[in-house]
Amino acid sequence: MTQNNTRTFLGTGLNFPLRTDARGQVALVSGVEDVEQSIRIILGTRPGERVMRPTFGCRAHELLFETRSASTASLMQEYVYQALRMWEPRIEVNSVNVVFDDANIGAIMAEIEYSIKATHDTRSIVYPFFIEDEPEII
Repeated sequence: MTQNNTRTFLGTGLNFPLRTDARGQVALVSGVEDVEQSIRIILGTRPGERVMRPTFGCRAHELLFETRSASTASLMQEYVYQALRMWEPRIEVNSVNVVFDDANIGAIMAEIEYSIKATHDTRSIVYPFFIEDEPEII
């Protein structure tokens, strides 16, 4: 499949975040870049945020204030897998690995390996979930 056919099959969408191109028109993305942006949008959206599609998003955000444990990592792994399987039909999720980032105590990293169904191209992405710092009590 040529790159042009791959872009057609995978589609074209609005660039996220929204911006304009050199001609002043809304910027678009195609192909693999469109898929990657879609994954980031799915994982960055909490269910209930979108009024017209209340189930869209990833439940992993529910776990951000839980203790750093194997149970939390396992649940986050499942939530990421479920969200991508439900909302991004152009990919096959091969694996999701959740790692607590020791360098940044507030970060939980989801390492995702996936294949684009149309091309069988295996790719990976690391998506960070951040725990918001609690305000200091003085």
